[in-house]
Amino acid sequence: MITRRGFMKLAGGAVLAGASLTGYAFGYEPRFALVVTTYRLTPPRWPEGLRLRAAVISDVHACDPWMSLSRIAGIVDTTNALSPDIVFLTGDYVAGMSRFRTGTVASPDWADALAHLKAPLGVHAILGNHDWWDDRGAQRRGQGPTIAGEALESVGIPVQHNTARRIETADGAFWLAGLGDQLALLPGKGKDGWRGLDDLDATLAMVDTDEPVILLAHEPDIFPRVPERVSLTVSGHTHGGQVRLFGWSPVVPSRYGDRYAYGHIVENGRHLIVSGGLGCSIAPVRFGVKPEIVLLDIRAAATT
Repeated sequence: MITRRGFMKLAGGAVLAGASLTGYAFGYEPRFALVVTTYRLTPPRWPEGLRLRAAVISDVHACDPWMSLSRIAGIVDTTNALSPDIVFLTGDYVAGMSRFRTGTVASPDWADALAHLKAPLGVHAILGNHDWWDDRGAQRRGQGPTIAGEALESVGIPVQHNTARRIETADGAFWLAGLGDQLALLPGKGKDGWRGLDDLDATLAMVDTDEPVILLAHEPDIFPRVPERVSLTVSGHTHGGQVRLFGWSPVVPSRYGDRYAYGHIVENGRHLIVSGGLGCSIAPVRFGVKPEIVLLDIRAAATT
């Protein structure tokens, strides 16, 4: 039988453990942690001899103190040290967090920091929902350009919006398709929900060779509609749920729940990579899903 003294020791230990976990989830992991997550994969339709090393930066959510300009610069340096062939920016550069922040990072400033990314095949971007939601002008117009998009373009980073472009390498070529955001426009009067500006069919119609296609789509919810023609879909948005326990995320901003929350998903032979992202949305908490740079090592399967 446990004594009162023993019970108080257990209770005190539980309180200290809870405080430590809370401090870690709110203080350390969202603000200071950073990992590189590497996926080595052979997606369908990927030709022999074409190897691609791609870095993925997603969901920066620039703001003080959680994602300061100096921290973004450090992420850029870490990415460059990986020597990627190409860099994919998969949206949500602006804060998207009205509370829990001490200041904003202006679009020209975070864009200038991202402009220091180096890759021989270039840096390529799409926009995320918060890049639209935080832009009142774009919301009123119901279309772009957006402040975030103009900031990226001004520093030489092309932004794809329902477009596809062919990228040549020394060992072959592939198509990079960038989808418009699926939640771009906020609900207005008399509307039941968000309205997307994505057009998957029109985007893929621009692909006019049989070379492989990589699709950048901020939200992974498009994946069930992505045809086999696409070798790989790369997304962000979910932040891995921001809290992930034993490979499961209790809260995920997706109509599919935990199905596309995080990681490398293969369904019916089709491949999806969902980055856990770097920043935070709604609240500055991350636990079990550290801010990450994703590194994709894409190559054909070895033949014997």
